[in-house]
Amino acid sequence: MNPTRSHPAAAAAAALESVRAPLSALIGFDGFIDSIIHMVDTRHDMGPRGYTRLSTIVAFAARCAAASGKSTNIEQVLIEERFGGNGPLMGGATAMLGMPTTYIGAVADDSGGVHPVFKPFAARCREVVPICPPSYTHCLEFDDGKLMFNNTAAVQKATWEAVVAKVGMDRLVAMFDEARLVGIVNWSLLGGVEGIWRGMMRDVLPRLSKASRRVFIDLSDPAKRSDGDIAGAMKTLAELEEQPGISITLGLNLAESQRLAAVVGVSAYHQDATQSEAVTRAAAAIRAKLGVDCVVIHPREGAGAADSAGHAAWFDGPFTPTPKLSTGAGDHFNAGFAFAQVHGLALEQCLATACAVSGAYVRDAQSPTMGRLTGFLKSLAE
Repeated sequence: MNPTRSHPAAAAAAALESVRAPLSALIGFDGFIDSIIHMVDTRHDMGPRGYTRLSTIVAFAARCAAASGKSTNIEQVLIEERFGGNGPLMGGATAMLGMPTTYIGAVADDSGGVHPVFKPFAARCREVVPICPPSYTHCLEFDDGKLMFNNTAAVQKATWEAVVAKVGMDRLVAMFDEARLVGIVNWSLLGGVEGIWRGMMRDVLPRLSKASRRVFIDLSDPAKRSDGDIAGAMKTLAELEEQPGISITLGLNLAESQRLAAVVGVSAYHQDATQSEAVTRAAAAIRAKLGVDCVVIHPREGAGAADSAGHAAWFDGPFTPTPKLSTGAGDHFNAGFAFAQVHGLALEQCLATACAVSGAYVRDAQSPTMGRLTGFLKSLAE
């Protein structure tokens, strides 16, 4: 057998190329305007590019720590403003892959239309429904990660009541009925998300056709939320999983999975295990504890997942130490995994697709097309 043919990345590329009519997605409900920022280490001249940036979080932290008991000034350089938020970034990625995507969320301008920063995003989607204005995030980009400073006041208006008032219940039911992927993300920053979960269960799901639907949930860094908040949210997700025709995938990064494991009482991370072993073990343990259909965990070096059918898998990701853009990498991972999952790809192929969507995005600083994705997957199999 040609080993390239059995490589999960090559198999994923072949499976994706066979998708002729992508299923549709409904995603919400946040929206942020992301200011991509570099922090200045030294200035060579006062021109726009006349500086060397602080390239690591460690270096930035040291600069901040050195100011303790004194004061300091650290110059920031605005690289660009982009549409952001977990939902728009995920939805923009699914739409770029050819998935008919409807978005409902905090992307409104002062008149209730689509905010100008979100116009490029809206152009990708089949439909965008603004329900309230976006919030703002300062995204400090470093080679070893990013620091996100959020102002979340505006997005607290993204509630189930606001969605129903803007869309109308009958139209909302029709949107959910058509979608085979429902993405509800950014629980950590939006107080209205659990109300949206419950409103969906109460008002929408009983009126849907019997077709199955994949619900993708991303918590988005719950470090700031209490253990009680997290435990309560997980109880609600378990109730959502029990609804007819609903299968939940919970997406986590490494830190999120470690926090969630501690909250729900799962001892999954052991020092004697390799990262791939630890991550897949954690995914299986968290999934079983919560009772959801699938848990996927993505550290920087790859990703692991486990599902209710007893499958567990790991994929070594295409890590780059010098990303052009890292803000949104996790959302693009989510988009790739969810796209592959709803189109029936095997678990390891879903992981390969997710890692490739994210890997292409951080290298290109833009969402990949299907052609770019399948080409990148094939390169990973060589």
